[in-house]
Amino acid sequence: MEREDHVIPGAFEYHRPGSVDEAVALLAQHGDEAQLLAGGHSLIPMMKLRMAQPGHIVDLQDVAALRGIEQAGETLRLGALVTQKEIVDSEHLTEVCPILRETALMVADPQVRYCGTIGGNVANGDPGNDMPAVMQALNASYRLQGPNGIRDVAARDFYEAAYFTAWAEDEVLTEVLIPVPAAGHGAAYEKQKRKVGDYATAAAAVLLEMANGRCTAAAIALTNVGDTPLFAEAAGAALVGTEVDQAAIAEAVRQAEAITRPASDGRGPADYRTRIAGVMVHRAITRAHDRSA
Repeated sequence: MEREDHVIPGAFEYHRPGSVDEAVALLAQHGDEAQLLAGGHSLIPMMKLRMAQPGHIVDLQDVAALRGIEQAGETLRLGALVTQKEIVDSEHLTEVCPILRETALMVADPQVRYCGTIGGNVANGDPGNDMPAVMQALNASYRLQGPNGIRDVAARDFYEAAYFTAWAEDEVLTEVLIPVPAAGHGAAYEKQKRKVGDYATAAAAVLLEMANGRCTAAAIALTNVGDTPLFAEAAGAALVGTEVDQAAIAEAVRQAEAITRPASDGRGPADYRTRIAGVMVHRAITRAHDRSA
């Protein structure tokens, strides 16, 4: 039997730093020859197919500072190496920000969730990943550390094109910072997919705040219907000041559909995927409203 060379990664040098500073120094030393390894679900398949051929792998597993789920004041901190399974199991996150657990349970399958990290899911710019849209709806930011220090980039400003982000090659994404949603908020993530573990045909994240029967704040974001996750600002604005009745929901759906630019692919033609995005927005608004106090 002939060897299938196209599923064997090219040669590389392996590094396992013990701190963020060490990881940053390795990236600076090796430049674009170096790639960070977290959970590995994006990088390793690309290496097997020779779509990525880094000369140096910087494995972050020993960097303890990249782990942990904490709340400091009104901000939730998720270390970049926190896995989807840890998000699912966190009682505190489930209490204060339940959309994170709901979304994590829709990421791929249990095997992937045991190893796949929040940092990897939000950082690589794959428009099919689930967490980026949720982070946009939550108005999260990503903390990046590089040779020039530390900076925070809003999730709504982070994604530039498919697989292109504001993350510089010499930086490490260290943590995800999320403002604690208001008490009594309602949120939901709705996703249509062809089978378990698949990317979304279309998906929507919705966060609502209600007071005296009217919406006081709303945020809506979309997954896999553009080159990046899409923050549907006008769709959220269509709900503010309303009772979130059917007319308001219909306008929010219309505004969300208007910004989609899906590709026609195995998940369906573009117009179908736009329509499904609208359906997901309608369902997510309805469930978020039902969950709000």
